[in-house]
Amino acid sequence: MTTTAPPAAAPAAAGPPGDLPTAVLRSSPADFVVEELPAYAPSGRGEHVFVTFRKTGRTTPDAVRAIALALGADPGSAGFAGMKDRHAITTQTASVQLPLARDPAPLLERAELPGIEILSIARHDHKLKPGHLVGNRFRITLRGIAPAALPLAERRLADMGRAGVPNAFGPQRFGRNGDNPERALAWIAGRERGPRDRREQRLLFSALQSLWFNEVLARREADGTWSTVLPGDLAKKRDTGGLFLVPLEGPEVADAEARAAALSISATGPMFGRKMRWPEGAPGALEREVLTAAIGDPRKLDAFAHAGEGTRRPLRLEVDGLAVSAAEEAASAGAPEPAGARGAGQGIVVSFVLPKGGYATTVLGRVFRLVDASAPQPSVGRPGAAGAPAPEEEDAVEEGQPSAEP
Repeated sequence: MTTTAPPAAAPAAAGPPGDLPTAVLRSSPADFVVEELPAYAPSGRGEHVFVTFRKTGRTTPDAVRAIALALGADPGSAGFAGMKDRHAITTQTASVQLPLARDPAPLLERAELPGIEILSIARHDHKLKPGHLVGNRFRITLRGIAPAALPLAERRLADMGRAGVPNAFGPQRFGRNGDNPERALAWIAGRERGPRDRREQRLLFSALQSLWFNEVLARREADGTWSTVLPGDLAKKRDTGGLFLVPLEGPEVADAEARAAALSISATGPMFGRKMRWPEGAPGALEREVLTAAIGDPRKLDAFAHAGEGTRRPLRLEVDGLAVSAAEEAASAGAPEPAGARGAGQGIVVSFVLPKGGYATTVLGRVFRLVDASAPQPSVGRPGAAGAPAPEEEDAVEEGQPSAEP
C-alpha cells in the first residue's frame, strides 16, 4: 500500500496568534448587521406566506411569533431558516401558514411590530425550514482598536479571505452558561435524566456534537491538516455541497489535495450521530478515538437519534467577499463602554459572506480579542474557548441540525 506524506503546515490563518489586539463588538445594533441569503425565491403561490423582515433588538423566535400573531395565524405553523442575533440589525425571512382567501398585506400594515420592519411578502408552496439558506452577509464594525495593531490585523484578515479559517463552533453553541455539553453528556451517560422537552433535547445534543467537532478540529489544527485532505477523509465539494471519500491510495489522493489547496473542496469533521457517515484511514481513527474517549461505545448514540441523527461539517470555513474599511464614529456617544475599551482607539468595518453554519465571531476571533459590548460581562478569548460568556446566537442552524422553531 502506498502512503501519502503529511501535508505542509497550514497557512497562517490556521490559528490565532497568542497576543491579539482588543476590539469592541456590538457597541450598538448598527455595528452588527446581518443579511440572510435565501436558498430560493418564493413561487408566488401556495398557502404559506414568506415574510422578509428587518429586526432590531428582538430574537428570531420572538419576531416570528409576533408576525404570525399579526396575521392571525398559529405561531406553531411558522418557520424560518436560521437564528439571528438580538443585539444587531438583521434581515431574514419567515414563513407563516395562511389560507389563500386571506390577504396578508393589510394585516401586516395595521400591525404594531416594534423593532420589526416588513420588507416584502410573497406566497410559497411549502414552509420555510431550518437550513433553507445559502449563507449570511455580515457588515461588522469593530471599535477601540489600538492604531498600531491595525496594519497587522488587516493583513491577517486578508489572509483569511484567501485561505479560510478553521470552522469552529463559537460559544453561542454551548448555551448561555457554557454548560450544555456537560449536561448533555450526563444525560447520555445515564447519570441524569434528560429534559422532557424535545426542543431542549435537540439543543443539548447539538451542543455536545459541537464540542466533539471542535475537539477533532483542534487536533487537526495541531498537526496542520485542517485545511487539506487526508487519505480516507470525507471531503465536501464547495460548489455542490456533495460529499465524497478521498481514497486511501492512488493518484486520486494527490488530485484531492490539489483541489483542497484551491479551496474547491474541504475535509469534513463529525457531527456524531447514528446516521453520520464515517471517514476511513487516519481521519476515521481520530474521530473514533475522540468519541470513544467521551462515551465508550459509540453505539450509545443510537438511542438519541431523535435529538440528532448526525451529519458532516467542513473543517474549513470559506470567507467570501472580505473587505475592510474605516468606521465612522459611534452614533451613540452616551452608550456605556465595556471594561477595557475606554480611551483612544480606531474602528474598522469588516464585510464578508459566510456559508450557512458559519459564525462571524469565529472569523473575527482569529484576529482580535473580542469584547462584546452587549454581553453582561466582557466576552474574551477565541470563539469556543471555555469560560467565554456566550452572546445570542448569530445562526444556530447547522447542516442537518435542528433549530428551535417558534
